[in-house]
Amino acid sequence: MSTQPYNNDHAAINPDVSKERTSYDYGGNPLAHYATNDPDIRLRPFGGAAQPGLYRPPPRTLANPAPLGLSAFALTTFVLSVIQMGTRSILEPNIVVALAYGYGGLVQLLAGMWEMACGNTFGATALSSYGGFWISFGIILTPGGFGIVAALEESSPAPFTNSFGLYLMGWFIFTFLLLLCTLRSTVAFFSLFFFLDMAFLLLGLSYLYADAGHVHVGLERAGGAFACLSAIMAWYNALAGLADSTNSFFVIPVLHFPWSETGRERRNNIQKSPEHQA
Repeated sequence: MSTQPYNNDHAAINPDVSKERTSYDYGGNPLAHYATNDPDIRLRPFGGAAQPGLYRPPPRTLANPAPLGLSAFALTTFVLSVIQMGTRSILEPNIVVALAYGYGGLVQLLAGMWEMACGNTFGATALSSYGGFWISFGIILTPGGFGIVAALEESSPAPFTNSFGLYLMGWFIFTFLLLLCTLRSTVAFFSLFFFLDMAFLLLGLSYLYADAGHVHVGLERAGGAFACLSAIMAWYNALAGLADSTNSFFVIPVLHFPWSETGRERRNNIQKSPEHQA
């Protein structure tokens, strides 16, 4: 590592900052995210920190809770999604109840609360909300515990599938709102919410278009496939937030959108370069 004036890409975001920093260029990777605890600068959007916009790093006393919340979401979503796709002929998703309460629910909710302490409104809203989703999902699926499914089937002229379909469509709307906030972030972070939104839409439709109480198989499996992709992207963003120069020999590319602040800066830098002008 070498010490050099603070003149990398952060300088374009913070032109008044002229500090010395330790440079770790990851071999010149233009997709790299530079982690720092310097409170006087603003960092680029980064899915590994659940940050869709420019942000200030949290105090050095606080760890980054986003990888924990993303991992909790990813594992719980992955297990449910592969069941929905018909893997190993598993017909009932009851095994997800334990994960929904313990990992995807409680742990993700805690990560969302810690994001509040870090000052990350988006991360706190997203992780806490999906933690609540998994807890509520576990409550619905708990066999014999809350009796929600049985009560709806007995007292309502519409079957449980209609009620559950509306429940999933509500989460589709909420996820779409979060998706709008990621349009200026990175491809990896946007993809996580895009795949999740498609999963909620297709799964909601699979219950609304159920036949005699039987979920529409094609829509359910398509929704499960998108949910599986969402889980993979959540793990990818979690790894991006975990891997840095202290514990990894490689960096996880985050790939900023060309219309984002970072994309425009790079495009301007290329246009101003002597090689381009020649």
